[in-house]
Amino acid sequence: MDKSNAIGWFDLYVEDLERAATFYESVLQLKLPVMGDPTGETVMRAFPADMTVYGASGALVKSPHGRPGIGGSLLYFSVDDCAIASARVASANGIVVREKFSIGDFGWVALCQDTEGNLFGLNSRH
Repeated sequence: MDKSNAIGWFDLYVEDLERAATFYESVLQLKLPVMGDPTGETVMRAFPADMTVYGASGALVKSPHGRPGIGGSLLYFSVDDCAIASARVASANGIVVREKFSIGDFGWVALCQDTEGNLFGLNSRH
């Protein structure tokens, strides 16, 4: 069996699932469909994924087992240009914490806060 990447999936905890879905759909310019939960404990909206390509996917999750907030892990969403995507953050009621900055050979990053209080990054090659 081939060794997999370190991250296979992520859950991004939210208080208001519809508000969070609207925020990410606006900033990332994509749709987050409802995702079923076989345990019946959580309500989820999935980030689109093609499991045959590099990278991991995940979902916005409203669950009694986790809470949103700053600290701990930081997710970076791949975008075409993090300056353009971060410009949509304020209009979607989020906060740009740090404008686009260089990370050398790895491209560019902007740090933002979503409507639920989660800190996240936007990453682009340009």
